[in-house]
Amino acid sequence: MVTLGVGDIGRARAFYEALGWRGVGGSGGEPVFFQAGDMVVALWDRALLADDSCMTDAGGWGGITLAHNVGSRSEVDAVTEAARAAGARVGREPAETFWGGYSSIVIDPDGHPWEIAHNPGWHLDEEGGLHLG
Repeated sequence: MVTLGVGDIGRARAFYEALGWRGVGGSGGEPVFFQAGDMVVALWDRALLADDSCMTDAGGWGGITLAHNVGSRSEVDAVTEAARAAGARVGREPAETFWGGYSSIVIDPDGHPWEIAHNPGWHLDEEGGLHLG
């Protein structure tokens, strides 16, 4: 499970739902949860998450980049455009990578960088779970 601290749960939820994810929960200050293949991504109020994690929120990048892996290059293009339409800043347009894949970088409305990637050496199962090799 990955939990992202966000400034506005409603805005963040709308962004991820515009990309095709479906959230559950998220009312009354509670996190919203998204099934993402074999894992869960949660969005939670940034201040509440910092307090719960025993951290001081310095507001800067935390040294983590997340990735959303898809099954084809055309899906990278489509998800990148959906993210742009939903308010993301595209940090890197879709392109060939040094590791033999195809990816872009989108920055969500709260500043979380996501690589949208297709890795031809890995595969996705029918439920979207990512598998090495």
